[in-house]
Amino acid sequence: MSCLQISCYAWWVPSVLVSWIGHADLRAVDESANVGIGPVAQALGTGRFEAAFLLIDHEDESVAYLQWLKGHSNGAEIYLLPEQLTGPTEFGEIYTAAIRACEQAIAVANGDAITFHLSPGTPAMAAVWIILAKTRFPAAMIESSLKHGVKTVSVPFDISADFLPDLLRQPDRELERLSAGLPPRAPEFDAIIHRSPAMRRVILRARRVAPRSVPVLLEGETGTGKELVARAIHQASPRRDRSFIAVNCGALPSELVESELFGHEKGAFTGADRTRAGYFKAADGGTLFLDEIGELPVPTQVKLLRVLQEGAVVRVGDTTPRMVDVRVIAATNRALTEEVAEGRFREDLFYRLAVAVLRLPPLRERAGDVGLLADRLMEQINAESATEPGYRHKELSASARNIMLGHSWPGNVRELANTLRRAAIWSGGSVITSDELRDALLPPARGHDSDMLGRTLGTGFSLPDLMAEVARHYLARAMEEASNNKTRAAELVGLASYQTFTNWLLKYAVPKDGTVHA
Repeated sequence: MSCLQISCYAWWVPSVLVSWIGHADLRAVDESANVGIGPVAQALGTGRFEAAFLLIDHEDESVAYLQWLKGHSNGAEIYLLPEQLTGPTEFGEIYTAAIRACEQAIAVANGDAITFHLSPGTPAMAAVWIILAKTRFPAAMIESSLKHGVKTVSVPFDISADFLPDLLRQPDRELERLSAGLPPRAPEFDAIIHRSPAMRRVILRARRVAPRSVPVLLEGETGTGKELVARAIHQASPRRDRSFIAVNCGALPSELVESELFGHEKGAFTGADRTRAGYFKAADGGTLFLDEIGELPVPTQVKLLRVLQEGAVVRVGDTTPRMVDVRVIAATNRALTEEVAEGRFREDLFYRLAVAVLRLPPLRERAGDVGLLADRLMEQINAESATEPGYRHKELSASARNIMLGHSWPGNVRELANTLRRAAIWSGGSVITSDELRDALLPPARGHDSDMLGRTLGTGFSLPDLMAEVARHYLARAMEEASNNKTRAAELVGLASYQTFTNWLLKYAVPKDGTVHA
């Protein structure tokens, strides 16, 4: 940092003032305004300081102020430190500038006293001086006014004992986070209600990938919240201030898919009475969410691959490529690897999209999340219905909650939300009973559990083998979700003890680390 010096006849000083130059100081140059000499000149006028390091973010006024201050500095050596602040309350910038000033002042003071002036500048600047005086740069503090002159400031509480532990705890937590390789906390994901380890892992990975511009592929059953996660990734990314465009690929008419995605020129086909930019161009600079991407026709997949490779779209009826900067987040409720194997989805496009793959677990695999989600959804339902005539605030009874917790929720969060809405309608009182919740549940779709419950009886069917298959699956999952803690895993699957759980592992030949899923 360059310094402007008024005098250079003394380099060793027994007492050094460090301060911002405030508006009151700058106004003092116009002596006809009769506003006094300002806090800085008032402090230097006491004769206690042989040097002053003065920060100023009004560099255009610095020369005139220096010339004026020369006559009011009482012989003190002045170092002017120009700083550029984007705002007078930008704590980060103020703190960094103050650190630089302190380091220069200490080099000149050669170990002697440093004093911070709290009066000039904004309250944010004064707060930073107080923090520095009690932490990194022990220093005296002063304030000044026309009425009371210059006086020492005594902070009325013991910052070292009361404030610093809390001040330092956050850096300690940040150090732990960095040591573990964790991403920064992203409040954009707070709307995704969860406590289960399975969902926690998904959110952690989503936070890691959010700042990047790589494509993301979200896999999961219908209703697992893929669009909610996609929006959170967008909001936590550098593209947050640009468009988030959501497109349901399965809802696009097959004959208009390319036109909808890439745009078309006027007259390109019958009915094209005007030029259309397309979804890619609409999302330029932002994020394009392609939901149910497995529904795209194969010819469109070829063109989508080219857009991702070249970063340009060609409108239907045109030959001119138009550059686009779009981050693609795709979602599917299909297993795209199986679609690739069956030839229904292009392998090269799959690998282009699958840079970061996040599998959203179904609600039945999110232990502990159903109750949390139900409480939040009931809050929303009550808030939305509050203005409806005769509506009464609803709560779930204990028996209704038990039924809800025991349901498999094949439609996931969407089914849970719709069930609670129906139950709120069926309920005439303020408490939703078990019967009312049971009436609100839809009958399971035929074949949803066909792999497990709909197998053909007779030749080849073995009930013991089927039960062993189920046991191995859930024992292994419990070990994974409990991080191989057998006591916790036993609780997850409803077994009585650590020893009982171990016996089941041995009986069904599940490795003790739970790594093999039958």
